[in-house]
Amino acid sequence: MSPLKVWTNRLRGLLLQWLLLLSLLSATGSFRSKIFTKHVLRSNLSTSFYVLDDTPGLDRVFDGIGGVSGGGATSRLLVNYPEPYRSEILDYLFKPNFGASLHILKVEIGGDGQTTDGTEPSHMHYKGDENYFRGYEWWLMKEAKKRNPNIKLIGLPWSFPGWIGSGKSWPYDSPSITALYIVSWILGAKKYHNLDIDYIGIWNERSFDIQYIKILRKMLNQKDLDRVKIIASDNLWLPISISMLLDDELLDAVDVIGAHYPGTHTVQDALKTNKSLWSSEDYSTFNNEVGGGCWARILNQNFVNGHMTSTIAWNLVASYYPQLPFGRDGLMTAQEPWSSHYVVETPIWISAHTTQFAQPGWRYLKTVGHLQNGGSYVALTDGLGNLTIIIETMTHEHSKCIRPPLPFFLVSEQTTTFSLQGTFKELRMLQVWYSKLGKKPWNDTFLFKQLPPLKITNGTVTLQLGLDEVYTLTTITTGQKGSHPTPPESRPFPSNFEDNFNVGNPPFSEAPNFADQTGVFEYFTNDQDTSGHSFTLRQVLTQRPITWAMDADQTISIIGDHNWRDITITCDVYMETPVTGGIFIAGRVNKGGSFIRSAQGVFFWILANGTYEVTGDLERRRIIKGGKANVMAKKWYTLTLNITDSSAYGILNNRVLWKTQLRPLPRNGWAAIGTRSFEFGQFDNFHIQA
Repeated sequence: MSPLKVWTNRLRGLLLQWLLLLSLLSATGSFRSKIFTKHVLRSNLSTSFYVLDDTPGLDRVFDGIGGVSGGGATSRLLVNYPEPYRSEILDYLFKPNFGASLHILKVEIGGDGQTTDGTEPSHMHYKGDENYFRGYEWWLMKEAKKRNPNIKLIGLPWSFPGWIGSGKSWPYDSPSITALYIVSWILGAKKYHNLDIDYIGIWNERSFDIQYIKILRKMLNQKDLDRVKIIASDNLWLPISISMLLDDELLDAVDVIGAHYPGTHTVQDALKTNKSLWSSEDYSTFNNEVGGGCWARILNQNFVNGHMTSTIAWNLVASYYPQLPFGRDGLMTAQEPWSSHYVVETPIWISAHTTQFAQPGWRYLKTVGHLQNGGSYVALTDGLGNLTIIIETMTHEHSKCIRPPLPFFLVSEQTTTFSLQGTFKELRMLQVWYSKLGKKPWNDTFLFKQLPPLKITNGTVTLQLGLDEVYTLTTITTGQKGSHPTPPESRPFPSNFEDNFNVGNPPFSEAPNFADQTGVFEYFTNDQDTSGHSFTLRQVLTQRPITWAMDADQTISIIGDHNWRDITITCDVYMETPVTGGIFIAGRVNKGGSFIRSAQGVFFWILANGTYEVTGDLERRRIIKGGKANVMAKKWYTLTLNITDSSAYGILNNRVLWKTQLRPLPRNGWAAIGTRSFEFGQFDNFHIQA
């Protein structure tokens, strides 16, 4: 044999030994090199085996999947949708065995403050004031219950009305008063809407107060609300977990530890409490296929990595102006009530992979975890013989959530065999539902698609898993990809819009399409009016709330199309505060939400001291023009603002009051109304021509 053939045979032998070693290492899950990914797995040289067995006992109780309405007025535009489109959207969110089929609805307890994309009204603007019909969260909870009577309801405050903190911007100054305020909301939900609130939170992503939590628990018990469970602290795992471990009374008071954006991991101190662990706010990601990948990954891995038994998405439905912060971060999109257009986005169908095939009260199996070559699997059972397995193989690139940062990891194609043991050994068939995400081209055809049932052979099932896939294998046969007729096409906000607010007894307190950014604008009826303004829109806050975001010092509500450039706005206005009062209409308002303080645009003010101002910003730091206007409080005026290209003029009661060339300002933005400070002010006969 020639020396060349000797060396060739030796190299061939070494190569075979190397491949054998790789195969053995793959079986123990101890090798993750790129060479292995490319050359071994894709050649299907190995199969990974996983055991699903209830013999060792079951793991934690599954508490359900949910969404947050509010936490920033995120459902603001939904209530303005006409039927049947509004009901169709609600079906996709809540109807069992239809769409997302959510188990949990978490709502903001309105506190009058800016909480990301707008303000939501409190049930108590002032001490002694009670109104349990303000806002749309009551309506939304009833609609959710109508579709799923078993849905769990959670209330959580983001901001509080100013009187709570005695002017100190601190809700725990008088913890008994704050507890009574929250308990009143729970009692009002039952008395006026027949809604049972199941869980209550403390203060979203802000400090908690141990004494307040204890008082809240005692007051709930005193009001026969023992069944209402407390979630704390809707922020980080620490320090609430440590505080509970050091304080037995606090430990008894808190039922669920809720963390926000935990990155699928928990901490030992939280586990030591033996409390239910929830990702009580998560996701917050643009709802395209990457957002769907984020949602698929964390729904599984929040339990696999962090023992979390519930994951709640912020937000439920992206139903707010898209140029506000975190546009389209909802499970679906419904931001055009004027056109009735909506979109059933990817996360709806990713939710269905879990929600339609496992219900709260089911339990996780202990034999769940990571797939050997990336991805994860969970399995749940009702204890009556039913089994649901959810498998995800989301890649790093296509499953990034907005936060926290996602460490790099590899996922590769793989063959998996699941061995069903214990109670499940006698199963013979599993239903199969499938979704494919990731790189385009892809379409809705590959979202939540039912595949032929999978036969179980000798107690095992085998799957070939690709990248960015979700599988549900289940004994449940009621799954359905629900559908409604295609909604109308998208259209811009009407260029000719008017509202005289003559609605009499409105079903909601807010006027359609107005999105309050600081302050609260409500329908107002004045039976004593003789000037033709019996029904108006009124700004009703006279005290700055306990803020969550950066409310402006001025109140403002926006409306319309952020792309508007040339526009004429007309509105009747009424200042109620003498001397120091003021009121405005505005165009090209470029910012909102938690950035409202820095909003720029063209603002036309009249002030109760008899003057007018034209400013380039909401805070009145850039005065473009000003002078006498001969105006006063307690009298109606008609204001008109015309903006064309780089010039503008204002009309007061049919008289041109000012003309000006504009300094460099935003070239487009919303229309808006508002007041100089937290003060009463009224608006009527609002009209836009863009």
